[in-house]
Amino acid sequence: MRDHRSEFSVERMAKVLEVSKSGFYAWLVRPESARAKDQRLLDARVRAAFQAHKARYGSTKIAKCVTGQGYPCSRTRVAKSMRRQGLRSKVARKFRVTTDSNHTLTAAPNLLDRNFDIAKPNTVWASDITYLPSKSGWLYLAVRLSLP
Repeated sequence: MRDHRSEFSVERMAKVLEVSKSGFYAWLVRPESARAKDQRLLDARVRAAFQAHKARYGSTKIAKCVTGQGYPCSRTRVAKSMRRQGLRSKVARKFRVTTDSNHTLTAAPNLLDRNFDIAKPNTVWASDITYLPSKSGWLYLAVRLSLP
């Protein structure tokens, strides 16, 4: 039986839904369909498998998990269930090497030679660059500092 705790008048609700009052009353007491029960059960199994695998599994792996539990279902049906529930897997990107140390280019000379005791400000500078992954792509952060 459906939950009817909201405060509304049947006449008003029937008018908004453009149905007859008797049809609305019939819908209130109608038992849940077998398809709706099956869908609710699948949603619960999909959510449990999704949470058990720390939100890292997509529809293919979750379909295999649910099928392995004795509840056969297709990947597309699991995908629809995940979409309906707003479940999206976290995709871990593979580590990619961005530095190529095998080259014949000469390195810049070490003019500072770790002598950080500078007499005058604004005469020696240091810099660095790093790459930060984001949803929109790589962000590049460059820093330039004047050594004291």
